Amino acid sequence: MKNMIAGFFLLLAVPIYAAPNVVVQGIQMSAWLQRGATTQPLSIGMELNDGDKLITGANARILLQAADGSAIKLGENAGLTVSDLAQQREGKGLFSALLDVAKGAFRFTTASIAKLQAREVTVRVAGATVGIRGTDVWGKVGGKMSVSAMEKAMGKSLADTDKEAKMDFDVVCLLEGKISVAHGSEAPFVMDQPQTFYVMRKDAPPLPVTGLADEQLAKWAAETEVTAGQGARRSGGKWKVQLLTANSERDALAAYDELGAAGYDVRILPLQDGQYQLRITQLPSRVEAEALAHKLTGKMGITAPTVGR
Repeated sequence: MKNMIAGFFLLLAVPIYAAPNVVVQGIQMSAWLQRGATTQPLSIGMELNDGDKLITGANARILLQAADGSAIKLGENAGLTVSDLAQQREGKGLFSALLDVAKGAFRFTTASIAKLQAREVTVRVAGATVGIRGTDVWGKVGGKMSVSAMEKAMGKSLADTDKEAKMDFDVVCLLEGKISVAHGSEAPFVMDQPQTFYVMRKDAPPLPVTGLADEQLAKWAAETEVTAGQGARRSGGKWKVQLLTANSERDALAAYDELGAAGYDVRILPLQDGQYQLRITQLPSRVEAEALAHKLTGKMGITAPTVGR
């Protein structure tokens, strides 16, 4: 009995391993992970570490899940570095992270089930630092639109006389909740009105926080959503695309390297006759698998890909 009791308390002393700080849930390729001096195609289920940088190509998207249940999304031609990842502070459960957006669009959304979880997330968007406790926020580094289009989004006129001139800007948009924003040498301020945005112009002072038109909100939100029918991979996906068959290990590795450099996470399957099949797995449906097969046909030696489960 004494041994059983001792064993019980020994189990209590063993730390309970928490969920990953940030894990990859969805990928609309092409996408890469830079970890130290190594660059590799991003994989479903990959757990991110401090200092990891995510990069996306044209028409790409990434969906991440944080330990607190929040979703982090990244749009095309974007770069995001994660750091300061932790799930405890001073002995209390608290998810914390620093998300540094180098370029492109991102979105941080706290799911309803996760709103009771404690979090302290900071997002850097160009010259602004955004503090998040629990909310839905969208932002972009390197936005571009005409002055007239910005006026339409804001519902008010700007002083610019050339309405068709292109405006280079970074933006933070609050969809729901509350965030604190510090930009440059300006005093920090709070945004707590839903569907408002703060524009930081490249060649002029920032614009005042103002309401965002529904039409523009829909356009911006779409930039970070994994789009149906684009060949995106998802955690738990059962479908695959059989890309090509190589006649030797050397040819298989050459094709693997080429696809990996292009941001596609590929698997190699040895066949019985000495050939090797290259495939991409974890597609959630036949539709997504066929979309990816169509996208890659005629590229990198892929001539007649097939789909299956």
